[in-house]
Amino acid sequence: MVYYPEGKNLSLTMGKRKSRAKPPPKKRMDKLDTVFSCPFCNHGTSVECRIDMKNLIGEATCGICQESFSMTIDALTEPIDVYSEWIDECERVNTQDQDQEDDAA
Repeated sequence: MVYYPEGKNLSLTMGKRKSRAKPPPKKRMDKLDTVFSCPFCNHGTSVECRIDMKNLIGEATCGICQESFSMTIDALTEPIDVYSEWIDECERVNTQDQDQEDDAA
């Protein structure tokens, strides 16, 4: 210990390092669904979406009516994206069929 002429202890007069405040805990992201209802047979929870990152293919398959849809994916694709793309494709086909029927009539 080092003593000052005034009699103060050096170790007692030095300030402590300021401690950093702990960062707030990260919020947990809820898991997204991987099971959905089928657009063809309307059976709830029958469509299962699988992501194959090795081959970059996403596939949605109904366990009841055996309908399926596959698409190419990227690293950010989730099962809900595959299902949503399937629904969008069904709507596109339905509107094309309606347009053709309207033209024929």
